[in-house]
Amino acid sequence: MTDTVRVRFAPSPTGYLHLGGARTALFNWLFARQHKGTFILRIEDTDIERSSDAMVQGILEGMHWLGLDPDEGPFFQSSFVEQHRAAARRLIEAGRAYYDFTPKQPPRDRTVKEQIPDRTRAQALIGKERNPYRDLPLEEAARRIEAGEPAAIRLKVPEEGVSRFEDLVYGTQERDYSDIEDLVLIRSDGHPLYNLSVVVDDIEMRITHVIRGQDHLTNTHKQVLIYEALGVALPQFAHLPLIFAPGREKLSKRKHGEVVSVTTYRDRGFVSDALVNFLALLGWSPGSDKEIMTRQELIEKFSLEGVHKAAAIFNFNESKEDSFPQDARDWTDPKALWMNGEYIRSMPIEELTSMVAKEFKKAGLWSDGYETDKREWFAQTVDLLRARYRAITDFSALGRPYFTDDFEYEEAAVKKNLKDERLKELLPGLAERLASIDEFTHDAAEAVLRNYAEENGVKAGLLINAARTALTGQSVGPGMFDIMIALGQKRTVERLRQAVALL
Repeated sequence: MTDTVRVRFAPSPTGYLHLGGARTALFNWLFARQHKGTFILRIEDTDIERSSDAMVQGILEGMHWLGLDPDEGPFFQSSFVEQHRAAARRLIEAGRAYYDFTPKQPPRDRTVKEQIPDRTRAQALIGKERNPYRDLPLEEAARRIEAGEPAAIRLKVPEEGVSRFEDLVYGTQERDYSDIEDLVLIRSDGHPLYNLSVVVDDIEMRITHVIRGQDHLTNTHKQVLIYEALGVALPQFAHLPLIFAPGREKLSKRKHGEVVSVTTYRDRGFVSDALVNFLALLGWSPGSDKEIMTRQELIEKFSLEGVHKAAAIFNFNESKEDSFPQDARDWTDPKALWMNGEYIRSMPIEELTSMVAKEFKKAGLWSDGYETDKREWFAQTVDLLRARYRAITDFSALGRPYFTDDFEYEEAAVKKNLKDERLKELLPGLAERLASIDEFTHDAAEAVLRNYAEENGVKAGLLINAARTALTGQSVGPGMFDIMIALGQKRTVERLRQAVALL
């Protein structure tokens, strides 16, 4: 086996890129980068009924957005079917596998779930000790195959002994051969099954480390047997802890829906580096309390020794999973949202304005002037707003009043800040005072408002809160006088005058 690290991410294209799959891809990518190795993408598309080109594209889009582009691939498992069949034939010739002519049972009118106990009982009966075809002479089996009789190919699992391998996360793993049935390698219709295909592909691609989810631990014992039967040295195995939903059940595309889809995070305003950072800490620790890490820091610090054995918990709000509200700000794990906000606050303003520009173009808020004469104002306003925002989409939603006059007033903000009857006269009066300022600056606007409040015997806070809602439709946001400067003197005066209609 090569000394150069070669790892692979091998998803099935039966849905979008799931957060659990993305974390597996990330850990493989980090391991390859740290060891200056090769990261391979292999699409395991042999489940023809459930696979589709659209699902493949969804996986590729998700990985590209996360910045996990492979060094080799994507390869498609379906293109290697003849190699899988050839490997099974070699095992037959070597006496490590046999043809099983057991007739295929006709399907019964029962659900898949109801058929599972039947299959389990059938496998027990057709295991290596009772299968009448296990020791059938190869010459006789060949004659029956030549005559067109259908047969599966099964691996001859040794009758005595133990399957053993060292897992880099969970340590020594053992399983008695007596607990493993003579597993099917090729179905009677000629279709290779997963355990054979994955082993043959990993051998052909010279994979040195198989890093995948803990749910594959049981399969690994079967795959070890296939490696040994083929006379090939084992790769090193590392199984990653599962990711659980808050109710401590396995995270599921089918049950939990869009909240576990990578592209949902892209579409709802996540910074890709922030999601990568969050996923890295789901089941791995850098050995310190540091949580915000650049991609390069993750590469330098990542190790399989730091992978946890216990399942990671993904703390989204399960009560919202069915409706998945489109306007809720707390729609996913609070730590993920916090981390995304940290990235938004700390990234270079040039990177942030580029992301906001893309969002504005999608939301219909873009103006070409933001790249020319209003470029500096656009950057300053984005910089002003980012302190409170946790997603790029917040700039087009919460930040809308700064970039267009077409925005809605929050009902709660109006009731809270525009309920005082005195404001019917105070706001127009404040507008006139602000309109008279020769040089409209933060300090000048603040001095005018505070003097005006004192003259009228009211607290400055009354006018500040009312002006905030009048100008932005909101009750929270940046400093009031920063808002005025961002909007400019003309828009500030106009909105204060128009706010009387809300009183």
